[in-house]
Amino acid sequence: MTDTDTQPRIGFMFDRDRAPEELAGFAATVEELGADDLWVVEDLGWTGAISAATVALAATRTLRVGIGIAPVALRNPAVLAMELATIARIYPERLVAGLGHGVTEWMRQVGAAPASPLARLEESIVATRGLLAGETVTLHGREVTIDGVRLVHPPAVVPPIVTGVVKPKSLALSGRVADGTIIAEGNGPAELAAAREHIEAGRAIGDRPSHELIVFAYLHVGDDPGRAAAETGEMVSGQAEWLGVAPADLFTLIGPAADIPAKVAALHAAGATTVVLRPLGSDPDSQVRTALAALSAR
Repeated sequence: MTDTDTQPRIGFMFDRDRAPEELAGFAATVEELGADDLWVVEDLGWTGAISAATVALAATRTLRVGIGIAPVALRNPAVLAMELATIARIYPERLVAGLGHGVTEWMRQVGAAPASPLARLEESIVATRGLLAGETVTLHGREVTIDGVRLVHPPAVVPPIVTGVVKPKSLALSGRVADGTIIAEGNGPAELAAAREHIEAGRAIGDRPSHELIVFAYLHVGDDPGRAAAETGEMVSGQAEWLGVAPADLFTLIGPAADIPAKVAALHAAGATTVVLRPLGSDPDSQVRTALAALSAR
């Protein structure tokens, strides 16, 4: 979709409620229609992101596939690095590894809540990247212990490691040690500007050469507000509650197709380098086609 730096990358999310056996076909459709990315999710009780990313990569030829996100509290960094290395060797330069804290209540449900989520995330990123780079890693941290471990088959190109985080300290951490940050659905240009302040503060004392700002956004294309509310209301209300705002204050791409280019442009102007649309409601393939057609007509 994108040929120059003047436009953001455009991606689509495979929604967690869809059956896993639909993933390969959806990924192929997204690629055929000209999107840049496909993103998969890992929420407790739904599907695993490593396996989902592998399925999507196997079904496509050039599409970049992002994991958004794998909770580090559930994964030993050595095992995570082994999994990512295998994928990155087979599908070089097509994987983005998204990591995050994980939902606190979910981590408690499986007995994996760390004493220090910030330390767990930072130490996991540092250890995972070192292993992927072929280094012998020794790290005795607050949350992560790796003692002289080295991958036998590291990838030729280390995939970018990005974080899906929300709060100021986590955003600063992301700027300091990650290659990018995922901003959750519902956040618009104003929220991106605020998040970037924390990210840039972290970057100022970090050593990462670049930082990709990836924004997720709900998508529902149509001219009927009643149908849109029926098909998106529950998801929007839940996200608004999680973010602590009114549903009407969420930034979404819910509405007429003609509104899509301006809203994507607003996110890009606020710093988004990748915009990932999450189709809601029936017929997500049609939503993808309509959104890409609207963006191509810019």
